[in-house]
Amino acid sequence: MKFTDSHCHLDFDEFNRFDKQNKQLISQCYTANIHQIIVPAIHPDNWQKVLTIAAQYSQNKFTDQMEKITKPTIYACLGIHPWFLTNLNHTHLDNLASNVQKNINNIVAIGETGIDGGIIKQQDNLSQQIDFFSYQLQLAKTHHLPVIVHHRQSHQHIVPILKKLQLTESGIIHAFSGSYQQAKDYLDLGFKLGIGGTITYPRARKTINAIKRLPLSSLVLETDAPAMPLFGQQGEVNSPLALINVFEHLVELRDENKEEIAQQIELNINQVFTLNK
Repeated sequence: MKFTDSHCHLDFDEFNRFDKQNKQLISQCYTANIHQIIVPAIHPDNWQKVLTIAAQYSQNKFTDQMEKITKPTIYACLGIHPWFLTNLNHTHLDNLASNVQKNINNIVAIGETGIDGGIIKQQDNLSQQIDFFSYQLQLAKTHHLPVIVHHRQSHQHIVPILKKLQLTESGIIHAFSGSYQQAKDYLDLGFKLGIGGTITYPRARKTINAIKRLPLSSLVLETDAPAMPLFGQQGEVNSPLALINVFEHLVELRDENKEEIAQQIELNINQVFTLNK
């Protein structure tokens, strides 16, 4: 069985304080059968870091065949996260568009973008979040790229915008946590749901019950490392290696056998992303 972490911030400082340590972690991922990792950007300041780490582990840039078969391939996405809009304006969006055009053969999606209800309550910036989200969705549509969508207390804002823009390639609803009906709203728009550490928390009954009922063809795995630690690991730095634990929890929720689940989820990944760049 092989696995893809569809959402992991390998460029974050938690993983890059020591180059040797980071390389060891990536090798450990491959040993655990995590053969692909998708790294979304969150802010203009980290676009280049995301592109650099993806370039280091691009399937086309390994120095020899042995290196290629012992390390996962890492893919980059470019976007602006709704948490980090303070002091940003349309110049930054235009710069994003330029960087996407420049790196169109080096990225596999637009993201991480979205709308966050918690930040709206703190900053009263709903109109700005909608503006940045809509711009990035249009950018994805223009370039026929999928999007990685951040959501929190914002279903009522996100779904109408997605319906209006009618993306050509849909994408992933990152860290899905919601009801069965909310999940269906996204599936009807062609999206897959990112399943991560949320399903390891006993209190997440609404989401767990939804995951049990949804078609297996709608799910992908993720960690959101170094954030979103699994239950029992609160306060610790999450790791892409936790993807295997997430998978084991998913297996417990489903009627299909382990091999079928792993195989279908990889098919789902391939339906969202073009991973041969």
